[in-house]
Amino acid sequence: MDNQIETALCCSDSISQTSVSISDFSDEILLNILRFIPSHDLMLNVSQVCQKLQTLCLDKSLRAHVHLHKEYTANDDAVKRLLKNFSSDIQTLNLSGCYWLAGSTVDQVSRCKAVVSLDLSGCRLTSVRLSHLLTSLRSLRSLALDVGPGFDLHQLSAEGKAALARLQELKQTLLTPSYGVVPCCSALRRLHLYLEASEGWREAGGCAQLMVGQSSVPHYQNLRWFSARLAPGEVNRTLLALYLAVFSMRVPEGLMGLVLSVPGPAPPRPVAMTALMESMASTVGNTVSALQLPRTWLDGAILGRVLAHGCPTYLNVSRCSSPGFNPLHVLLSAGRDLTPLQTLNLRGCGRGPLAESCGKGEEEMDAESIKSLTECCPHLIHLNLSATHYHHALPAGQDGHLCGALGRLTALCSLALPVCALAQSPPAPVNPQDSNTDNSSRSLLLGLKKSSRIGVPTYRTATEVTAGQGEEQQNRGLCIQPLLQGCPHLVELELIGAGFSSAMPRNEPAIRKDPAACPWSYNVGDSELAALGGMKFLRKLTLAHLPGVLKGTGLIKLVQGCKDLSSLSLANLGSLKTMNYTHALLEALSYCTQLRDLRLEQPYFNANAAFFEALGQCHQLQRVCFVSRHGTFQPAAVASFMQTCADVIMCHMFMGGTLVACKTLQKTLLDSFSITRPALSVVIYPLLHEDLANVIRGMPLCHLDEITLFKSRVAEEPIKQ
Repeated sequence: MDNQIETALCCSDSISQTSVSISDFSDEILLNILRFIPSHDLMLNVSQVCQKLQTLCLDKSLRAHVHLHKEYTANDDAVKRLLKNFSSDIQTLNLSGCYWLAGSTVDQVSRCKAVVSLDLSGCRLTSVRLSHLLTSLRSLRSLALDVGPGFDLHQLSAEGKAALARLQELKQTLLTPSYGVVPCCSALRRLHLYLEASEGWREAGGCAQLMVGQSSVPHYQNLRWFSARLAPGEVNRTLLALYLAVFSMRVPEGLMGLVLSVPGPAPPRPVAMTALMESMASTVGNTVSALQLPRTWLDGAILGRVLAHGCPTYLNVSRCSSPGFNPLHVLLSAGRDLTPLQTLNLRGCGRGPLAESCGKGEEEMDAESIKSLTECCPHLIHLNLSATHYHHALPAGQDGHLCGALGRLTALCSLALPVCALAQSPPAPVNPQDSNTDNSSRSLLLGLKKSSRIGVPTYRTATEVTAGQGEEQQNRGLCIQPLLQGCPHLVELELIGAGFSSAMPRNEPAIRKDPAACPWSYNVGDSELAALGGMKFLRKLTLAHLPGVLKGTGLIKLVQGCKDLSSLSLANLGSLKTMNYTHALLEALSYCTQLRDLRLEQPYFNANAAFFEALGQCHQLQRVCFVSRHGTFQPAAVASFMQTCADVIMCHMFMGGTLVACKTLQKTLLDSFSITRPALSVVIYPLLHEDLANVIRGMPLCHLDEITLFKSRVAEEPIKQ
């Protein structure tokens, strides 16, 4: 051991005596490093450092693929210069979510004559502007765009329509009932639809216009992939039905991917769906690569027919279980090789309603089948088991615990679990003496007797407890250890209490009453949070509906261990009558040096000067969202925080306060920082205001979908190929 230490010291001495500069790296190493730098930074900054870097920045491998998604510092001038200098070499251009770019900047895309793949989702695009771009981009084969009110397909030139006819892939976000450019895309092989029309279009009869004439009927004959993701609302369900009606005229042969995500009630299952699924399953040599259907459309016969020809890589059966149909059982009993499966969403799928009264209609996880699944699907990368209950009933030893089975999935990168899955023991039984107390005598003391607090001891370090207590604390979180050891590459974790519902739904008034928590989840608290600090590579963490958190001290240990955490979402931790983990949160934020996105939802949250001062230590922060019934904020503290954190480009606050106070602060922030932060999005509005739904519709969709609205995101999308 002494020899090893001596050798290591000698090596460190030799390194310190050697001066190594960036010019000593080979071109190959430097090019690999430069690939992680945004294209506009390469051109404007890196290329100015020295002659060698200037030469390397001209390498075509750095200029062929330009991605500006989430590059919030890329202003109009920088993007225009980039497109001018790189235009001849760009083959892939991604401007998705660049909602701040002016239309004149988007016009410069026409310089990129060699571009093959173009993503303009979220950009300002009119029919005339699109026609001009398509006329210039003759090599285009993949296109993503938004279709908004006023879009007119007839304004496209003949050259533009010819360019659309050559497209093989189209991603279309519909902000209004429309077929968009699909009628011109006769060679499509992949079609991705995002239906975001508001309910106002239903009142205006927008969908009725699409039923007139056959000239707008989309072309599906060459399709290999069809996906549609809907925002809530009847108009979007009607729009989906119109798109699917085309399948009744002609079923495409060789369809390999069918992904339909429909929140809430699904439209009636189309008559053509049976024929479509039959075609997908029966085509010779065709294996379905991705499948998701609305809950009322999928049954054992359809799923079994698909699995008979092979296992997909993406399977989403979220909330599809019903009496007589367990998707997991069908999957395991299909008798097929399940090793191709990489993404599986079993959210809300269990073996039936829970026997205990945790919540109406809530499902109990089929733990034995999950354990069989981990043996049959060793290559799972993304797994969602949320919206169910798992109650480990075995004694102190953790043999057979769910986390032990999940620990076999060594390739797992993202995981969603119910909070109660980490409970080491059942909830404390109710005292029989209390339950037999005479109701009349108990009513006399109603409101005077202090209610018992169900929870777990606050996490304490080893120096704060005795030897016997220290051993007990070490046993806390024991069940999660196999998961920590077996899944070293886990980068995303969601712990969401079964039955949790955010106070800010999308198209409805804010929820004024919180759902009851699972009794088992009260036994998951600060000690369990501290144990999560063992996930050294964790980057995204969601904690929602953990009533067992007392003072939040486990958060400190967690973020100290997860040093690369870039996205953190906390919702309803501990008591909902007061925010009792404020002090621990302020200390935890000081360790979040890599944090970029923060979402905090908690009743009675006080966004005061102390909080924003602590938040100001997160120097990498870009987006923040606060949701709080009866919450308060200090305008001066918010403005000071925005001044300190110059990279913050999104500040969404839905709390208490008057409408005047909210609008005044919003205007102050926009007036102060819009010039220096072109991507700035500030929305401050009372959470319980009746017009909140209208305000939400005006937000950039990228922020709304990625952070502002709460939802489980694990295994929601197929792996991009």
